[in-house]
Amino acid sequence: MRMKRIFGIFVATSTLASLAACSVSTTPGGSDSGGKKSTDSLSIGFSQATQQSPFYVQLRTGAEQAAKKAGAKLNFADAGDDVTKQNNDIQDLITRGVDVLLINPVDPKGVKAGLAAAKAAGIPVVSVDRPVPSGAAAHVGRDNTEMGRLVGAEVGKALGAAGGKIIEIKGDAGGAVARDRSAGFHEAVAANKKIKIVAGPYCDYIRSKAVTAMQDLLQTNPDVKAVYAHNDDMALGALQVLKENNRTDVRVAGVDGLMEAVKSIAADGPYLATALNDPISLGATAVSTALDVQAGKKVAASVDAGTGLINGANAGTYTGSSTFALAGKE
Repeated sequence: MRMKRIFGIFVATSTLASLAACSVSTTPGGSDSGGKKSTDSLSIGFSQATQQSPFYVQLRTGAEQAAKKAGAKLNFADAGDDVTKQNNDIQDLITRGVDVLLINPVDPKGVKAGLAAAKAAGIPVVSVDRPVPSGAAAHVGRDNTEMGRLVGAEVGKALGAAGGKIIEIKGDAGGAVARDRSAGFHEAVAANKKIKIVAGPYCDYIRSKAVTAMQDLLQTNPDVKAVYAHNDDMALGALQVLKENNRTDVRVAGVDGLMEAVKSIAADGPYLATALNDPISLGATAVSTALDVQAGKKVAASVDAGTGLINGANAGTYTGSSTFALAGKE
């Protein structure tokens, strides 16, 4: 019965699926034998928003490693920040007969069509990093409000009673992660009325976009005292511009625990703080949750992978050769 449902979806969406077929790659980890009753024959579909950020590259790596360890097969698709392509990718993964879907949405509301198709095919969905309003059996992520709050408290402490101007470089427009990281940060510094936050543009978590934005923002805000970016990659782009302009007096902070940022913090540079968001462990937790959901086990609606502040006091503990600071070193 399941294959009939999948075939029906394929006939209805063959044109869309054909557009996305070339974007899906497979990581072997099991067989394609019928029945798909055991873990070593399970197929996981992973539709990811983008690979244009180190975080998402490592999130894929974590998922691939965990799937291989579990003996499952991971079928991966990169939406390239295009929600239409992502819906096409999801349709294609469905026609490939995956047993469970991981979705890291470009636009949580924009993947409604893909979620509906998965439901029609009887395929459970687990959202990753960015939650969807409805349609997922579970969400695996971290408390982004808390991340913003932790970093905001550290920036507020560094500025002291004198306060000053903070430039905020944002992630993606309309995204829950960007919204929550902003809200937590604002909440943490709200008590100091001498702190003024200047809203920068959305730079989609990409360093090169943050560099361009910061060049303009620094010219219009020469009295800036700190920069807060919604991820470390963008914060490092802002730091590059500050260094080029000999502005070592401006403190910088981000989120995610990118190792380049952690090492800068450990070196007591202008980089002040970041929040732990290990994508390898997040990918692994997402895969284990997806396997539990597919097996019919009881899973929490929201699975929090945890976070923590990385600052000058503990950055040395996290410093290593990994791309991001690894969870479990607190």
